[in-house]
Amino acid sequence: MRKFFVAALLVVLLAVAALPANHAEPVEAQDTFRVAVVMPSATNDLAFSQSMYDALVTIQEEMGEDNFEFVFQEGTFVVDDAAIALREWALEGYDLIIAHGSQYGAVLEEIAPDFPDVSFAWGTDSDTFGLDNVFAYEAASDQGGFVNGFLAANLSESGVIGVVGPVEAGDAKLYVDGFVQGVAYVDEELEVNVNYIGSFSDVALATEAAEAHIANDADILTGSAQMVVGAVGVAIEEEGDVLWFGTQANQTELAPEIVVASQVYHWEVILTDMIELIQDGTLGGETYSINLENEGLVIEFNEDFELDEELLAEVDALIEEIIAGDVQTLPEEDMDDGEDDEEMDDEEDTDGADDSDDGEDDDGEDEESS
Repeated sequence: MRKFFVAALLVVLLAVAALPANHAEPVEAQDTFRVAVVMPSATNDLAFSQSMYDALVTIQEEMGEDNFEFVFQEGTFVVDDAAIALREWALEGYDLIIAHGSQYGAVLEEIAPDFPDVSFAWGTDSDTFGLDNVFAYEAASDQGGFVNGFLAANLSESGVIGVVGPVEAGDAKLYVDGFVQGVAYVDEELEVNVNYIGSFSDVALATEAAEAHIANDADILTGSAQMVVGAVGVAIEEEGDVLWFGTQANQTELAPEIVVASQVYHWEVILTDMIELIQDGTLGGETYSINLENEGLVIEFNEDFELDEELLAEVDALIEEIIAGDVQTLPEEDMDDGEDDEEMDDEEDTDGADDSDDGEDDDGEDEESS
């Protein structure tokens, strides 16, 4: 009887040993990570929205289409339309839902608590609303603005530089302030004229502002947001006498003959970390910033525009000094500014500004995927 009991016990022990261990399984490699994003302008705006779209394409290329997919709704200036998309995506169980624009903050704060198991992200802003399922992100665009200003000051022959700004807020203001500071770093006597047109999308107003700058002898222009295509068009008509510096996305293709360099947003630097946290079970509560140090901000030069090697070496040294904190990229009074996003709703935050998206459908109902 005892031998039978021992034999039976051995059989049971062997059977138990053959069972899989009882622990939480990690996310398997073949699981597809799904992202949805709503954005205020077109994905080919060569500015704010394209910077996010390009980042998602980069991540998809790195992870593979079987492991990563995303959908997007572009041209969504109407916040109520964005809210509908955000809630629908949450109901569909997307792994990460991004509201790319600070005008979406209020609706995101309202929607996110209803879906505690869904991760959300928004920017540019630093506020996670105290929610464990919301990430926030921002851009230290003053850093690249400073570098562009430094270059502009070294290349200007007339001593007059023009800036076409959208709305004086968020990373647009940071960029402009950094650019002006970079010019002064080289020569405080240079004249920098800044014109905020009160809109992110009004190409006609941007065109008029650029024409006014050039009439005032500006030989270098820069600006932020999707409306800059109008300003660049004016600069092109000067047949090489007026140069352009871009930001947010690489704007070389707009005018290869006059674009010197662009500060480019590489959101994939922080999105990759968000994805890893989500896969490990952390759905939010973190704030990110892209900057020169983490290479979320990169100065990309136009390869067809010839620059002096000595000047390029000075730019490299300047970037290292900015990263080290040895160069102040913002005026003293602006060091605490820049909490609001460049892409605030024109209708809500400016008087009489045209918030159309350069021909894009404002209702944002057509969802595209990639």
